[in-house]
Amino acid sequence: MKYERFEDLPVWQAAIDLAVRIYELTEKENFRGRASLRDQIERAAVSVSNNIAEGFERGTTQELISFIYIARGSAGEVRSMLRLLCRLPAFRELKSEISNLIPVGEGVSRQLRGGADSLQNSQIKGQRYLTDKVRQNWQSARERDEFLSELRRIQEENIARTRQSNKASDQKK
Repeated sequence: MKYERFEDLPVWQAAIDLAVRIYELTEKENFRGRASLRDQIERAAVSVSNNIAEGFERGTTQELISFIYIARGSAGEVRSMLRLLCRLPAFRELKSEISNLIPVGEGVSRQLRGGADSLQNSQIKGQRYLTDKVRQNWQSARERDEFLSELRRIQEENIARTRQSNKASDQKK
């Protein structure tokens, strides 16, 4: 599937969900007086979706891959901080809520890894390199493939008809 906007990417949407849930967590009373800890986890969470967006908007596959790995690093940072919070006595009463966020961060990381792997194996250089000539070549290749597919379908229908006809002839004998 081709995405026209980063907002349509499922991984970006998952990253936004992670950030929203982190902000909901950091609004809790337990974070009062711990501004640096709160700010760090919030910045890391926002960094995930922002890096996906920036990489997407850069217009080249290579830059997108680079920013996906930066986003993945930020997702790892969020998970690391969540694991720290689970061990701190001041956050003991939030341990269940914090623990439930770790798999969300892991899911985002997995999606980012899958996206990066897919892009690394792609022949597409990115929107910035999509010239009229490249578009025309892709369109020609697509039309050729559709034509060949239609020929195969017709050939398979003809073979099936011939077999049915031969079978009917054999049964009459």
